[in-house]
Amino acid sequence: MTDIYAGDITPAEAWDILKDQPKSVLIDVRTEAEWAWVGQVDLSELAKAHHCIEWNSFPGGIPNGDFISEVKMHVRDQETPLLLLCRSGVRSKHAAIALTAAGYKTCYNVAGGFEGDKNEAEHRGSVNGWKVAGLPWLQG
Repeated sequence: MTDIYAGDITPAEAWDILKDQPKSVLIDVRTEAEWAWVGQVDLSELAKAHHCIEWNSFPGGIPNGDFISEVKMHVRDQETPLLLLCRSGVRSKHAAIALTAAGYKTCYNVAGGFEGDKNEAEHRGSVNGWKVAGLPWLQG
């Protein structure tokens, strides 16, 4: 565990935490466009919902100045384990760091994100990530 956030976990580890820790919460920090066009995680098998809270908006990548307060509206208990997910693990890492600084005790970054890193052809969705791990998701 680092001082700035709980660390990186794989999508499979995220699924196990969500399954084994009833209070755990997944927060998808991608943009509305990504949720609509690329898809979203499906936690219905675990009888859980996830929260979609933009870290940056699209278009323009403008930071969401209300991110922390929006998370606090959905997750009041700062002891709740938070799992942060974005496209590839970059924005979600920043979100995990910010939420840790805001007082949340256990904030994980889901490394590889929803779509994963780019392959040799510069395309996502074949190297790593939630979808490549075969975890449940729904098309937007």
